[in-house]
Amino acid sequence: MTLASRLLLQTVLSKYGECHIAADGREAVEAFRAAQEHGPAYDLICMDIMMPRMDGQAAVRKIREMEAARGTHSSAAVKILMTTALDDMKTVFASFKDLCDAYVVKPVDANLLLEHLRSFKLIQ
Repeated sequence: MTLASRLLLQTVLSKYGECHIAADGREAVEAFRAAQEHGPAYDLICMDIMMPRMDGQAAVRKIREMEAARGTHSSAAVKILMTTALDDMKTVFASFKDLCDAYVVKPVDANLLLEHLRSFKLIQ
């Protein structure tokens, strides 16, 4: 995720809770693992599809595998919002197949982001 995208997401989301930034998919998976083991658990993950070391789709698959291994069912699972510059149906379908909850094309529209948070019941 580009620095500009990370800063936008952090600026918008920090009004609603604590935000952590991961520079790549592996770092995101490790942060999720640490939160699962030591708490507090994440309510939301914003994941870019195109990232170094591990792409966002692979990271989402790994996160969902970790939840399944702990017996976490979809209603209690972390909400995952994919963000990407890719705007093609193949990518969208692949993301949902990998069990993301929503998809936003960059540049991220802050109002659309907040609509998704409301639909996830993370904010009012």
